[in-house]
Amino acid sequence: MHAVILTGGKQYRVKAGDVLAVEKLDLEPGRKAHFDRVLLIEDGEAVQVGTPVLDNAMVLGLVLENFKDEKVLIFKKKRRKQYRRTRGHRQQLTKIRITRITTDRTEITADDLAEEKPAPAEKPVQAPKPKPVPPAPAEAPRRPVKAGAKAKPAKKEAPKPKAEKKPAPAKAKKATKE
Repeated sequence: MHAVILTGGKQYRVKAGDVLAVEKLDLEPGRKAHFDRVLLIEDGEAVQVGTPVLDNAMVLGLVLENFKDEKVLIFKKKRRKQYRRTRGHRQQLTKIRITRITTDRTEITADDLAEEKPAPAEKPVQAPKPKPVPPAPAEAPRRPVKAGAKAKPAKKEAPKPKAEKKPAPAKAKKATKE
């Protein structure tokens, strides 16, 4: 059994079990998709053609993933005018597996339409961080000494005073002819 469905402004010829990429649908992976715009159903020798769609026909599918298509580059150029523009685009797509094609919607059960709620992923619980205890105001904060660590000197020696600058010697004046 084959069907032609209309979604995202495009027509797709599908059968049960097909996996196809369509324009992005607002569904998460694992949810069920319903396509009620069925243009044609071919079942062996019987062919039903809609005007423009079949009223009672429906195609069911399962959303596998949402992804981006390969990048399409758009390059514009005008020769001898120093004009070049390069743009890129990645189309958002949804991958769907067709599960069922039916000519009569009354054959579809509530189980077929029921949404399967995925089990929520449990987030690991982080232990609360201990709050630092502020030091007493009279004491200076001290760091704990690690075992095997070398003791540092308490204070460095005072730096040596810098040498005072000496005045430059006076320059001798050249004798001039009088």
